Amino acid sequence: MQSQEDKKFARLVRKIDPQSRLLRSWKLQGGVSALVTALEIERPDGQTQKMIVRQHGAADHKRNPRIAADEFKLLQFLHSAGVAAPEPYYCDQSGEIFVTPCIVIEYIKGEPEFAPSDLSDYIVQFAAHLSRIHGVDCSKLDISFLPRQKQIYAEKLRQRPAIVDESLAEGRIRDTLEAVWPLPQRNRTVLLHGDFWPGNILWKDGRLAGIIDWEDAAQGDPLADLANSRLELLWAFGSEAMQHFTQQYLSMNPIDVTDLPYWDLCAALRPISKAAEWSEWATDEQVMRERHRWFVDQAFEKIAML
Repeated sequence: MQSQEDKKFARLVRKIDPQSRLLRSWKLQGGVSALVTALEIERPDGQTQKMIVRQHGAADHKRNPRIAADEFKLLQFLHSAGVAAPEPYYCDQSGEIFVTPCIVIEYIKGEPEFAPSDLSDYIVQFAAHLSRIHGVDCSKLDISFLPRQKQIYAEKLRQRPAIVDESLAEGRIRDTLEAVWPLPQRNRTVLLHGDFWPGNILWKDGRLAGIIDWEDAAQGDPLADLANSRLELLWAFGSEAMQHFTQQYLSMNPIDVTDLPYWDLCAALRPISKAAEWSEWATDEQVMRERHRWFVDQAFEKIAML
């Protein structure tokens, strides 16, 4: 007997293809900003297929009421551009099945990898795919629905919390960024993933198989993505991996890195409000704090030399 939840997913499957039927559904772990459910369906010819249903969370809907439609449209662009993003199948905004809109996308076989057997090759592929995203020809795509990264940080800087986290140098970071914001435009505006970190990259047999979770996509300076990935790789694999990634990315993208220290500070500011959650999911919160401190210090050292 189907549960109420499965009945909803069965209705969704019929909206996608009236002749297909739901075989099973199961929740996927690891989703933070969205509820992610895997479906297995049977097609009319007897073939089975897996797909993913993404239901965005309240915070994302508050930030962007059209987030489902926007992410679906973006995935269409990315798939046509050859980026390793999931193929979008369907966007349901009717409200007839679920309270909030959802999108149905390709199920990509693969898993995030935090202990690669060949870290150097991992870094090369990681850099190459970020470069590919930034190389998408936006002149042929209408990405006007995506927010501008500078504006996102402008709003974040305006909303200074009543109590700043001085253990992570939040006050100094904010003071420095507030004094220079908005940064001058030294590089061309590109498509940004917005959260390009190891947890959003799927691997299979040592190859990068897919890039997921595009709800933070934006348009802006490629240094924004570069800086965020630098911090994430520092946390995951250490400073040598971070430097290797930076060198690999810049060898593929000869861009102006004058403002990279400032974008590093932006990247360092992003997780500060969530520092209390680190102990819940981080392998070693103390290591994360130490590496965050080192990352911030190296950014300030470079800024002092500008």
